[in-house]
Amino acid sequence: MTKRILIADDHSAIRGGVKQICTSEFPMVEIGEAINYAEVLQSLHTHTWDILILDIDLPGRSGFDILKQIKTEKIKVPVLMFSFHSEEQIAFRALKLGASGYLSKDVADMELVKAINHILLGKKYVSQSLSEKLLFLLHDDPEKEPHELLSDREYQTLLLIASGKTVSEIAELLLLSTPTISTYRARILEKMNMKNNAALTTYAIKRKLV
Repeated sequence: MTKRILIADDHSAIRGGVKQICTSEFPMVEIGEAINYAEVLQSLHTHTWDILILDIDLPGRSGFDILKQIKTEKIKVPVLMFSFHSEEQIAFRALKLGASGYLSKDVADMELVKAINHILLGKKYVSQSLSEKLLFLLHDDPEKEPHELLSDREYQTLLLIASGKTVSEIAELLLLSTPTISTYRARILEKMNMKNNAALTTYAIKRKLV
């Protein structure tokens, strides 16, 4: 039976690598590709897919936005979130938004195959190491960490700031205006009670968010 896999990533090398893995693993497979929010939603509206492999850092609206839209429209497609960001923090948010699994882009090819097969069987997928971290995060703790107070877009902006991106670079990457990113940055500093990017970066590194 033909498997239909939609790969959403704005980097052609990543899409090509995932496509090669999928075509090698599944004798009968149809691959779709998308590079941004609009293309993903168009593909989901016009075709039926067995799985969506979704990057969080798409230009413009993020992978989180796509997860929310899928949930709002009740589109029946399991989603494997695919990212370079710290796995437990992204996975925790992604799973809460309805993703079927999370996988770091740094893993071996066979781990990707394992994740795809797991989700195609209707199951949730996270790595063993990640499952242990998620259990810790899901523990009922009344005191939230400062970054847990951020919206999804603010959190994404925090990760990019901590990765060394400037406001203008983030604006270009997310296809948003510089004033908009500056507003997100101001909100992040206020919510986390910090004064500058250096403090945000130190915080993110200490908590292994980047």
